[in-house]
This record gives sequence, C-alpha cells and structure tokens, in this order.
Amino acid sequence: MDRRRFLQTAAVTTLMTTLAKNRAHAETNAIPMRTLGRSGEKVSIVGLGGYHIGMQQDEAESIRIIRTALDNGINFLDNCWDYNNGQSEIRMGKALRDGYRQKAFLMTKIDGRTKQAAAQQLEESLRRLQTDRIDLLQFHEVIRDTDPARIFAAGGGMEAALEAKKQGKVRYIGFTGHKSPDIHFKMLEVAFAHDFTFDAVQMPLNVMDAHFESFEKKVLPVLVKHNIGVLGMKPMGDKLILNSKTATPVECLHYAMNLPTSVVITGCDSMQILQQAIDAAHSFRPLGPAEVSSLLAKTAPAAGKGEFERYKTSHDFDGTYHNPQWLG
Repeated sequence: MDRRRFLQTAAVTTLMTTLAKNRAHAETNAIPMRTLGRSGEKVSIVGLGGYHIGMQQDEAESIRIIRTALDNGINFLDNCWDYNNGQSEIRMGKALRDGYRQKAFLMTKIDGRTKQAAAQQLEESLRRLQTDRIDLLQFHEVIRDTDPARIFAAGGGMEAALEAKKQGKVRYIGFTGHKSPDIHFKMLEVAFAHDFTFDAVQMPLNVMDAHFESFEKKVLPVLVKHNIGVLGMKPMGDKLILNSKTATPVECLHYAMNLPTSVVITGCDSMQILQQAIDAAHSFRPLGPAEVSSLLAKTAPAAGKGEFERYKTSHDFDGTYHNPQWLG
C-alpha cells in the first residue's frame, strides 16, 4: 500500500472510530438541546442541512451521513421540496427507514404561493420522505416584497398549510428567506395582521450578517419577543465567509450558536464536515463580550458591502427566481 492510500485509510478509520465513540457516549455526552420557541419541542443546537445531502455523489454515503448525525444526537433535519430536483428528500426518506424517523425532528420547505401548488408540493415531500407527517413545514425563499401577501391571500399557500395541520400532516409552520430582513419583518407583520404567529423562522445568522442588512439586528429581536423558534442558517455563508479568511469554521458555528438560536443549520457533504459540526456542538460555551467583539472586528472590513453574503446581493442562491413556476 502506498503512503497516500495508507494515510487516507488511516484518516477514515480514525474518523469512524471517533464517530463510534460519540455514539457510544451519546447519553452522557449529548449534543446540547434547545427549545424551539413556544412549541416546546427540543431540538439539537446544530441541525443537518438538506441541500448538501443531495449533492453528495454517493447516495449510500449521504444516507450514512444522515444516520450518523441522528445516532450522534443531531435530531434536527432540514430539507426542501426543490433541493436537487427532489433527490435531497428522496435520500433523506431512505435514511429515515428502520426506526430512524422517530429520532428526527423533520423539517422541509415548499415554494408554492398558491393553495394548489403548496398542497401538491407538500404531498410530494411526504411521499419522498416516506412519512405521514412533517414536524415543521416552512414557506421557502420569502425573498420578494410580494411574497407575504400572496401566501396569506385567499387561495394562498397558507390555506394549504393550515388544512394540512388540521389533518395531522404538519405539526408546525414557519418560513425562510435569505435576501432581506425587511421582507422577513413584513412577513411577520402580515401574519400578525391575520392573527397568525409563525412557530419558527429561518434566516442567515453569521459573523458577517451583523455588519450588512442584518437579520440579527432587525429580525431576531422580534422573534425573541414573540417566542418564535429561531433557525439560523448559512453560519459560514455557504463557504463564502471561509473564503474571506476572517473566521474559522468553528468560530462561525460558535458565533451563531451564541445568538438566541434554537438550532444552527449547517450543510454536511462529508463525514469529516459532519464531525466538525458535532465537535463544535460539544465544545460550544457561551462567548463573552470580548470574544464577540473580537470576531466582529475581524470580519467587519470584509463584510461591509455584502461581498461574502451573495445570497443577499445577487440571484445566485435564488432557486425560485430561476424557476418561477415553482411558486404556482
């Protein structure tokens, strides 16, 4: 065996040994859990992103990542109807067989703004995920100023979500977006005007968001005030923040965990990245004011114009912009 192959084999063996130890000590060294807003549900401090699951070339490996995460105490699973043409949900559905569904708090998202489109996408998600219920259903990519009114209009997507909740197909309802904190704020206001309070809201929360079009500053206080579950996403800005060389992966994860987040969702496209997330969850301790100030000072020069948060400043991350038919 040549040296490179030997080192690769040794690295994989070490990683699998570490994950096995994590699983063996899950009860005594559990990943911290937090409460998902007023729902009272307990969710892991770190959640497994669904998009990267469908990007993994090897389906068996993606299933192994999901099951290893669940075995090691990560119970929050993120997904979406449109991720990788449905492959993310299909693979997650396979991973949730054999008793794994009961370990998971399962979230997925739909794009439909009309009742018909939302209902159809929900049924497809249930089929792909091989389950009769979604723990948290979220309206995906609320990134347009018109989205709140469309979702809450007569014949809008909210009607489908509420009917599904009555039927037991959905337990909780939320929404997501990555574009503008002002649009998030508008979605919350429209909901309140309809005497509806979301159970959870998902948004970018990271070391750069604090400096530019900040969800942390504009939206997070409203969620805390109304006891709405806070789902932090893009802790590393889909690797863009790491490209800035201003913060390490663990610093990024710990900063997001230090906010009043219920869960920090991170994409894991390999066992090594999953291990990184697990280790960050175990090692997290509340950051002091000096530590937070230091991180923000390091990232401020790069963050001012949103260069490393392109999901806010471009259409690169807007699936429904490129596929408007998904909206219905």
